[in-house]
Amino acid sequence: MDLSIIILNYNTRELTLNCLKSIHLSQTTYTYEVILIDNNSMDNSVEAIRKAFPSVHLICNDVNVGYSKANNQGMRVAKGRYVLLLNSDTVIQQDTLHTMIQFMEQDENIGAAGCKVVLPDGTLDKACRRGFPTPSASFYYAFGFSKLFPDNPRFNQYQLTHLDQDKDYPVDCLVGAFMMVRREAIDQVGMLDEQFFMYGEDIDWCYRIKQGGWNIYYYPYTQITHYKGASSRRKPFKIIYEFHRAMYLFHQKHYRMNYSFFVNCLVYSGITVKFLASLLLNRFGSVR
Repeated sequence: MDLSIIILNYNTRELTLNCLKSIHLSQTTYTYEVILIDNNSMDNSVEAIRKAFPSVHLICNDVNVGYSKANNQGMRVAKGRYVLLLNSDTVIQQDTLHTMIQFMEQDENIGAAGCKVVLPDGTLDKACRRGFPTPSASFYYAFGFSKLFPDNPRFNQYQLTHLDQDKDYPVDCLVGAFMMVRREAIDQVGMLDEQFFMYGEDIDWCYRIKQGGWNIYYYPYTQITHYKGASSRRKPFKIIYEFHRAMYLFHQKHYRMNYSFFVNCLVYSGITVKFLASLLLNRFGSVR
């Protein structure tokens, strides 16, 4: 088996069916399997998927175990030389699988690669090629320096807006919505860290892959569409909490020992302030 595609579904029946349909329409000479983990959906997803795509390997959980744990369940049974994490709210092009596997085949030092990810309006999903969220990168991003100076590498260490989105190059990290990883890299560095319930696990994984000596590449010569939650509806507390908890976990795990007590205090204070501000904005902000 060349590729194992792992998809997590949680109450996204129609989006997931559209994602699976786009995979089914793929044109490739490589062999692949689709492993779908359902996190106790209540929208009849499992029945609909089983009926429309009987060849999909379904794993059904009794509870929502989170993003990392569910994807790890898929990886444990995956047979492919490459593993693709693919969000259920994405649609791939007919050439996406073939183009990305072919690229990975060209260089055995590439541990992970991601394609161009665009939003429904055609703009780039900036998360698909990022730098690591170091304290300085996070500071420049949080306080708007990256927007003020979009072409300056110093102020765009995180979202890399100074780089051409239509050219390929090595990056620090990709987005979990589409991340193709070499089996040997997974065997070396391990699977997703299940401390991360949702958010941050893709950055953590990329960090460990790079620490293991592998290259990570952004390869924009094929693309997918990501129908991510772009609405301004109020978010559940857990989503806001897990987003900021992931920031704390990542810094605590990878950066705490590299910085002074003062810098660490500033980072943790910044995360706390941002968390409280997000709660207030979510509670009292306008809803369209």
